[in-house]
Amino acid sequence: MGPAPAGAQHRGTAGEPEVMESALEGTGKEGKKESSKKHTMAGSPVEGLLQPVKLSRAELYKEPTNEELNRLRETESLFHSSLLRLQVEELLKEVKLSEKKKERIDAFLREVNQRIMRVPSTPETEGCFRFLPPAQVTVVGSYLLGTCIRPDINVDVALTMPREILQDKDGLNQRYFRKRALYLAHLAHHLAQDPLFGSVRFSYTNGCHLKPSLLLRPHGKDEHLVTVRLHPCPPPDFFRPCRLLPSKNNVRSAWYRGQSPSGDGGPEPPTPYYNTWVLQDTALESHVQLLSTVLGSASGLKDGVALLKVWLRQRELDKGLGGFSGFLVSMLVAFLVSTRKIHTTMSGYQVLRSILQFLATTDLTVNGISLCFSSDPSLPALADFHQVFPVVFLDSSGRLNLCADVTASTYRQVQHEAQLSMVLLDSRADDGFQLLLMTPKPMIRAFDHILHLRPLSRLQAACHRLKLWPELQDHGGDYVSAALGPLTTLLEQGLGSRLHLLAHSRPPVSEWDISQDPPRHRDSGVLTLGLLLRPEGLTSVLELGPEADQPEAADFRQFWGSRSELRRFQDGAIREAVVWEAASMAQKRLIPHQVVTHLLALHADIPDTCIHYTGGLLDTLIQGLKETSSTGEEALAAAVRCYDDLSRLLWGLEGLPLTVSAVQGAHPVLRYTEVFPPTPVRPAYSFYEHLQERASLLPRPDKPCPAYVEPMTVVCHLEGSGQWPQDAEAIQRVRAAFQLRLAELLTQQHGVQCQATATHTDVLKDGFVFRIRVAYQREPQILRETRSPEGMISLRDTPASLRLERDTRQLPLLTSALHGLQQQHPAFSGVARLAKRWVRAQLLGEKLTDESLDLVAAALFLHPEPFTPPSSPQVGFLRFLFLVSTFDWKNNPLIVNLNNELTVEELVEIRSVFLATRTQLPVMVIITPQDRKSSIWTQDGPSPQILQQLVILAAEALPVLEKQLMDPRGPGDIRTVFRPPLDMYDVLIRLSPRHIPRHRQAVDSPAASFCRGLLSEPGPSSLMPVLGYDPPQLYLAQLREAFGDLALFFYDQHGGEVIGVLWKPTSFQPQPLKASNTKGRMVVSRGGELVMVPNVEAILEDFAILGDGLVQAVEARSERWTV
Repeated sequence: MGPAPAGAQHRGTAGEPEVMESALEGTGKEGKKESSKKHTMAGSPVEGLLQPVKLSRAELYKEPTNEELNRLRETESLFHSSLLRLQVEELLKEVKLSEKKKERIDAFLREVNQRIMRVPSTPETEGCFRFLPPAQVTVVGSYLLGTCIRPDINVDVALTMPREILQDKDGLNQRYFRKRALYLAHLAHHLAQDPLFGSVRFSYTNGCHLKPSLLLRPHGKDEHLVTVRLHPCPPPDFFRPCRLLPSKNNVRSAWYRGQSPSGDGGPEPPTPYYNTWVLQDTALESHVQLLSTVLGSASGLKDGVALLKVWLRQRELDKGLGGFSGFLVSMLVAFLVSTRKIHTTMSGYQVLRSILQFLATTDLTVNGISLCFSSDPSLPALADFHQVFPVVFLDSSGRLNLCADVTASTYRQVQHEAQLSMVLLDSRADDGFQLLLMTPKPMIRAFDHILHLRPLSRLQAACHRLKLWPELQDHGGDYVSAALGPLTTLLEQGLGSRLHLLAHSRPPVSEWDISQDPPRHRDSGVLTLGLLLRPEGLTSVLELGPEADQPEAADFRQFWGSRSELRRFQDGAIREAVVWEAASMAQKRLIPHQVVTHLLALHADIPDTCIHYTGGLLDTLIQGLKETSSTGEEALAAAVRCYDDLSRLLWGLEGLPLTVSAVQGAHPVLRYTEVFPPTPVRPAYSFYEHLQERASLLPRPDKPCPAYVEPMTVVCHLEGSGQWPQDAEAIQRVRAAFQLRLAELLTQQHGVQCQATATHTDVLKDGFVFRIRVAYQREPQILRETRSPEGMISLRDTPASLRLERDTRQLPLLTSALHGLQQQHPAFSGVARLAKRWVRAQLLGEKLTDESLDLVAAALFLHPEPFTPPSSPQVGFLRFLFLVSTFDWKNNPLIVNLNNELTVEELVEIRSVFLATRTQLPVMVIITPQDRKSSIWTQDGPSPQILQQLVILAAEALPVLEKQLMDPRGPGDIRTVFRPPLDMYDVLIRLSPRHIPRHRQAVDSPAASFCRGLLSEPGPSSLMPVLGYDPPQLYLAQLREAFGDLALFFYDQHGGEVIGVLWKPTSFQPQPLKASNTKGRMVVSRGGELVMVPNVEAILEDFAILGDGLVQAVEARSERWTV
């Protein structure tokens, strides 16, 4: 896949498509003349194309300089390509601070230092907190190390509190944290009055509510330049390290519960998190000194840290409580340097690779690591930390777990992302940099299902139900943090083989004004969980437990509660089992919803009213007329089974002069991508007139338009034979004879209803209609042959040969490949159908073929990087919108490597041929293994303007839909992004629903519609139903034939009630008075000369006359155009 240019930072925004406009012009037929020019000036139609740089002969063969040779050697040893080096260098320039800004920040920091030291002390009063200016003010963190990245520049400043204001037992019962908060409050009160600061606000340090920090921002134009964060910390060696070990208690139970000490001498629960938060304050300076020593002047290490921070930010892993912060990756770099896995001479790219490799292959939840190499026996062992923390990474003191706040879920997510990234880097893809560091991965687009828990106050009850009192005591009453780990463990156990990864959101740390009360736990928003599902285990309705007499059976019953029951299986075993109610594929995909709601209600006292589950909200858009629980997979499977039966009948036919060599499907139904699958039809004869002489039906004009029945195309190849004629017209006649014979034999031998024509045979089987086309494999070759006057035969592609090749060879191969893809990825059908439903709802369906949209959807599964293949239609559709809106259609072909047939060398060659022939190719190029050069599925469209409109609509729809799906109060009207924007059209033709056969398929399905002449119980029918009768489509064909040179017509074939008309820009230019220009025009005098201009009133009248009975009204939007 080819990404958009790396400079396009704001991807998926409504503003970007304006750039696309210039990038799309001129690659179609209009741009062919310009492409022949040797050099194009800026602003020319082909400006957006990548052009080779033209060098003089002297420049071309000039010897490289020493600097260039050194750079080439570095690139070869430190990067895997020159392009990657350039991309990395450009990115680092973008995210690093400029020297000018550093100078302004340094000046501000000096002012901050002076202001802090001037804050007056308070007199000593017994029993009251006393303020004294800090003993030391130290800049700590990434700014000092030169590894902070834009756009959010934060400078951390440690304020060492004087020893005089602290007491020996301040480590107990939150006394230190309360004094720390009072110290900050006094500072805030005085600094807020200083005009130097534009804002003085409080926040929490890494989301920990016991540790507020003070945020200072400059006044005036530098308000967004920097945020200075003040962190009070204790004097060195104030706390005894042995009192802060993970096994020690520093919050007494009696004090925490507000009771008087019982004196029973019972053991107190350890408070590892509380102890860690105290230790973090004592280690601020030592950590900076360590990182400064390691990173020092090694620019490659600093670049690597900056790249890792970008990588974390794109995946939303570094924010809020429990995030995997930039500080942690800096310490990981220090660890790998200390273990000699990273060398200080490495490039930033190599550091990035080394850290990702380490994360991908090292499980810190099982085998922790330590920066402490001391053999002091008084230090706790790694095993002691593993008992109380899910992730273990010790600092150089051996007492502080740097990953204490990182949950097991977050670390597994980091591991998962690192593994995906390593696969991407090892593939050495051209767009690897773009996918790795420039593609955002928000939760809604990265996970198959999302669930929101709200209000958060329900987690308080969950803590009591799960008996998490020691954890609450340790976390200072933060029930969200206390409950998070046990809840994720519970859901991971329940989802089992269905689940690949469970992640939780890290709500951003809120800020508040110094005059306000701090936010409470319940005010920190919503807890959002993301489920990445395994397609192979997702649709199982059975949770199989142990045999009834096993000791594990009691645990199974306790875990599943009332859902567990004893069942006897076919092998005679009697086991505990849980069976979920799910009949259709759509319901099976949502079994995780049943699992989550059941377990949370049973074990955590969280009712289903507090769970908002987002997994199948878009399913309603591809549900059939009377389906409320199915999204059509079952109907598609029934049609495919019927096709398989028909194939067997064709293979077994006796009496054909030539045997059948192959039967291949060539219709969207047979690759599971038809938006609304066909159902078995049995027409009600009252809606038709019976034509006796032709044994067929005719719709009655006094009845509503009957149901739309589309035949499914099947290509039937016959064996080769020397008896076939070598003349194209003769072959057509022989094929017509085969079509008649085929119908005759099917009727005689199998009793199926058939109707034969010269080009195809329609077969009615089990209520489904198939259109069988007989094909002769050499016919396209014969159509290519042209004979010169001298009798020489040459081969040349003709429109007829290309069309026949596409319909009889390429289309069946594509259908077969996509059918196989559906077997491998069950969500493909839903994604492709949602994508087509959306494109057609925007009235652009006729400009983009079925096959081209199916291939774009297939690309999401075959080349999902940096994601995994979608397991739900919802997330696949969001990625479809993202791909359409951000792909660089101008400079890259979309390569869909079906069956993984294309090798790396072939992919390189395809891109080279694409660049060399770009101006002869369509604006949207989709390459497959069977179609490596010409992009046959986009030859007839879309035009540059239509593709530009599609990109604009996708870019606008994506953020709207993602916001709706992530809204914990419910998505609102999910159909909003499917409704077309009608204000862009010059004329609207409104149609009568009575004559729209697919009226009920509309985005806003009508509450009531007309009966379409189908009997409710399918049964044998003696007559073929009317096929392909769709009055709006027939009307559109007439409009395009009559007025195609003046206007463009747009329509949603799935029940659309409006045809949008756009006048072509050239249609209003005066034409010379000629007989050939009279259609739709009238004569006027311009500047004393007679010219022809469109007769708009007459054209609008013709619109209504042509659609008499079908057209309700023609709305002219005269303010949009003038003659």
